[in-house]
Amino acid sequence: MSDTTTEPEKTPLDLDTFLCFAVYSAGHAFNQIYRPLLDALDLTYPQYLVMVTLWQQDDVTVKDIGRTLFLESSTLTPLLKRLEGLGYITRTRDPVDERQVRVRLTDTGKALKATAKSIPPCIGTATGLSPETLQRLITDLSATRDSILAAAE
Repeated sequence: MSDTTTEPEKTPLDLDTFLCFAVYSAGHAFNQIYRPLLDALDLTYPQYLVMVTLWQQDDVTVKDIGRTLFLESSTLTPLLKRLEGLGYITRTRDPVDERQVRVRLTDTGKALKATAKSIPPCIGTATGLSPETLQRLITDLSATRDSILAAAE
């Protein structure tokens, strides 16, 4: 006896055919794995991204951080205020251009990097992907993002 059951034909509006939904739902899964790791640092994921940006290059402008993270300054300002309240960063007006706000790590913010180093390996393990596949996925998603941003312009 053969199985004559066939899969229904996919349509353009089937959710499981949306790349954007796959990325969106993967983002939610990442939030679930990151939450307990970042709770230990008293950081949200966007705050963590700001800290990672500053660990890569300290003493940058809010505009530089926004450009790196694809965030508007109106989104960044509350994150930066919270990080400043935690004692991880300082914000000061640029002496050369008063319109710019410079962000710098404090000694406490610099020290937090040592604790945060354990997070990326945990995330890598949680994906179940090999380092090579993970890097290829990052490259492909970054290229996809850049293409979408270019198309939006």
